Amino acid sequence: MIASVHLPRIKPISTRKSSILCVLDVGASKVVCLIAKLIPAEPSDLLRGRTHRTRILGIGHQRSRGIKGGVVVDMDEAEAAIRLAVDAAERMAKAQVESVIVANHGGRLGSAYFHARVPVTRSVSENDIHRVLEATSLRTAQQGRAILHSLPTGFNLDGAGGIRDPKGMMGEALGADLHVVSADAAALSNLLLAVERCHLSIEAVVATPYASGLAVLVDDEAVLGATVLDLGGGSVSLGVFRDGKLMHGDAFAVGGKHITMDIARGLNTRLADAERLKTLYGSAISSPSDDRETLTIPQVGDDGDGAIHISKSQLTRIIRPRVEEILELARDRLKAAGFPPTAGGRIVLTGGASQLTGLPEAARRIMGGQIRVGRPLGVQGMPESAKSPGFSASVGLLVYPQFSNVEYFEPSRSSGGGEARPAGYFGRVGRWIKESF
Repeated sequence: MIASVHLPRIKPISTRKSSILCVLDVGASKVVCLIAKLIPAEPSDLLRGRTHRTRILGIGHQRSRGIKGGVVVDMDEAEAAIRLAVDAAERMAKAQVESVIVANHGGRLGSAYFHARVPVTRSVSENDIHRVLEATSLRTAQQGRAILHSLPTGFNLDGAGGIRDPKGMMGEALGADLHVVSADAAALSNLLLAVERCHLSIEAVVATPYASGLAVLVDDEAVLGATVLDLGGGSVSLGVFRDGKLMHGDAFAVGGKHITMDIARGLNTRLADAERLKTLYGSAISSPSDDRETLTIPQVGDDGDGAIHISKSQLTRIIRPRVEEILELARDRLKAAGFPPTAGGRIVLTGGASQLTGLPEAARRIMGGQIRVGRPLGVQGMPESAKSPGFSASVGLLVYPQFSNVEYFEPSRSSGGGEARPAGYFGRVGRWIKESF
């Protein structure tokens, strides 16, 4: 069995300097590479926790190959698709890529919470905060799992919870809660190997629901509470945000490609034709006019003379059960994790499959709450074709470095050589307290 894996962590970005950043999103339907320039933000943005503004310099995207459900199934095919996407972005940006931030879609993504307490003498010091977070993080190692994010969610002092900054407070026992997002080490290792075979180093790995939430949620949604459903081609990722922090992450391997496969099998047509039918005419809900609208369906192996004609309602009857299955799976997994959708809750749908007609209405019926489709926000220079929900996770990877300093990792775990991060632990905790609350 593969031992627990500790991944590289991105270095803090100076709030006073511009920086060039490259991200890579390897999904089941497409591979996206973005090269962007991070420009120091205006004072109004700093008050909202944003340290930089993002301007796209280059974009490349290719049809994904060798990926199924967010997991590499053909190394050579995956490497070829990544190379093509990176090359297109480099040509547009007129820059060479050396390192990337990578999105992780699959590998049995999951969340876990850990708690620890340490004794303190009279008032809480920075060293006490360090000791309790270190004690919490020591419990997170799991065989066969790679830790993607370790997010402190709060402190408690002598049993009194909800403390944001315990420094200087009086007490005898300091506790801390840590939210850990992890994935299967084997699946993640193969994804990173495909990237490294393209002669690219990896700065960080980000869970897809975290990246998507950073891209599509407005500030009030993240604080008041929202659930992000990223409906990709091969998987659906779930992210629950509360008080401006990621509180839960999950994923399951059913997505838009399964809808396409259902259409191809149900109508005996080619996958390319099934995808076109889904995109142009597909719907998750019925309409009174569906019975009167006729579609021409080419058959597998025919040269065009053997096409059949069906009503649009027949296509909807094929699509609707799979959409309902996906939404019910999401609802049940959220409920099992202790974050059930509520009538007044907010759910943001994003990802390429979220553009299916009628999906918000189906989600409102099955999951309840307020539903909207989320598109990537706050990025300049994106072409019109890339401003769709299908690029949310990719854009979120560009936003992630501005929030990476809220995470806690032991200095010895931050790099393969065991060296401490230059910024120092106490500096990271200070920024976390200032920017998160």
